[in-house]
Amino acid sequence: MKYLLQAEAIVPFFLSVVLLNMLPIHFAWWAWILLFLAPDISMVGYAVNNRVGAFIYNLFHHQLIAIIVWGIGLLLQQPYVELAGLVLLGHSSLDRVMGYGLKRTEGFKFTHLGSIGNR
Repeated sequence: MKYLLQAEAIVPFFLSVVLLNMLPIHFAWWAWILLFLAPDISMVGYAVNNRVGAFIYNLFHHQLIAIIVWGIGLLLQQPYVELAGLVLLGHSSLDRVMGYGLKRTEGFKFTHLGSIGNR
């Protein structure tokens, strides 16, 4: 089941890339790559403890939140908010493809897809 969940996560990633190309703003691809890595700053919550770390990390990696942010940007015609939502969606999707899921409170390596590093 883990591998099926990972495989289906590629669809929202490609969808986010397609929708990024349809935004009314144009930006350099190198900027997208920098923005694409930004959600991982949420790992700083683990400096407090595992519970706070998991909450903050999951907040920035939850796909429904990414879609809500994108939708708000779309409704309000705010392309930078749309961009933020699509970056969150693409990032979280690619994380899931690579086997990094939403975090559990036991620690960083424990995810909804299983433990990281145990294959």
